[in-house]
Amino acid sequence: MIATTRTGLAGLILAASLTPALAQGDATCARDVLVANSMQRQAIDQLESSGDDDASRCRVWRRHVDTMRRIAGVYGRCLSGPERAERLSQVQGSEKEFGGLLRTRCKGL
Repeated sequence: MIATTRTGLAGLILAASLTPALAQGDATCARDVLVANSMQRQAIDQLESSGDDDASRCRVWRRHVDTMRRIAGVYGRCLSGPERAERLSQVQGSEKEFGGLLRTRCKGL
């Protein structure tokens, strides 16, 4: 599971570095996508530096799931075409993966 997570993180890093294909050139979306990219990088950094104890990991995973949902909202609203589909797939996949970890490993934490 951890190897899969690291592979997913590498994909997220790559996705965050791509130039966004903004829907209709909206200046607000340009800013929002830049902020979302930054949030994505920070979320990855936090995952990689999460503590060794279950409570710490679960806290980071919860934050990660929430962040991926917020980023998906921005990508869904602001991106278009194949890039929109690709980025949404990546963040929604990450949300689903870590949501599953929360359900199986973080009960009561």
